[in-house]
Amino acid sequence: MRIRNLCLSTGIFLLAFVLVSPQAGAKVYKNLPGKLKTSLNAFSFNKPLLNGELNLDQLLEFCAQNQIDAVDLTAYYFPGYPEVPTNEYLYHIRQKAFLLGVEISGTGVRNDFTEPDPQKRAASVELVKKWILASEKLGAPVMRVFSGPAEPKGLIRVQAFNQVVEALKICVDFGKAHGVVVAIQNHNDFIKTADQAIEILQRIDSDWCGLILDIGSFRTGDPYREIAKAIPYAVNWQLKETLFVEGVEQKTDLDKLIKMIRESRYRGYLPLETLGDGDPKIKVPIFLNEIREALRKNGE
Repeated sequence: MRIRNLCLSTGIFLLAFVLVSPQAGAKVYKNLPGKLKTSLNAFSFNKPLLNGELNLDQLLEFCAQNQIDAVDLTAYYFPGYPEVPTNEYLYHIRQKAFLLGVEISGTGVRNDFTEPDPQKRAASVELVKKWILASEKLGAPVMRVFSGPAEPKGLIRVQAFNQVVEALKICVDFGKAHGVVVAIQNHNDFIKTADQAIEILQRIDSDWCGLILDIGSFRTGDPYREIAKAIPYAVNWQLKETLFVEGVEQKTDLDKLIKMIRESRYRGYLPLETLGDGDPKIKVPIFLNEIREALRKNGE
């Protein structure tokens, strides 16, 4: 732990206690109590958003009606993706969210940094850059990216790992220049474990890079142990109705999870994501209420 003196213009000094993770550049402000906000990942409405039954305006209205603090607006639900919409449209979404009292907790794209073809990999980097600029215009603080779907072994995996780090670093530096944190998601793809995610973040070593902690994508062993290991790097989340304990899908123990998150002193959004069959307009409020009850029982 180190203490930084912050000098104000009046000459008064404030002390800010900052715990710097020994494993990466991410900072956790341990002198402050945890502060958690609900958010909705747009993927919960994947089918209606893709088939035109629902648009982003209506999604924002749904969040406002259900008193959800924020929304994670995945980029591929914007018209014209992978191209970025006009500024007029982006600013319309930003203004509407503001007027509804709904914050935009993040955005995200589909990319593949494990792609062996350097031209295709460069195209993924450019895609991320374009949507970092869109995130800046939307006022989204975090942009979600993936490592890639490849699962190579041996030397090929080492090469793919280096590719992921190289591409991600370019994106993180670009994000820093535009005020957007670039966060990689563990997605049971190239990244399957907390250690694999941490290894990448250690190599990047930037305050502008972190982890989208997807609780449902740790598929082997004890997911709660993996979550506990990864929490210091989390800058955003994906809370899911189920996770996998020793490879077996089970209902998420929200009391246990929220207690872990509170003890970590994490401050920020907790985007929920519902999956599978069923009407998301029914499923999301049910899961949201379960999360709220766990928050209430565990101190909020």
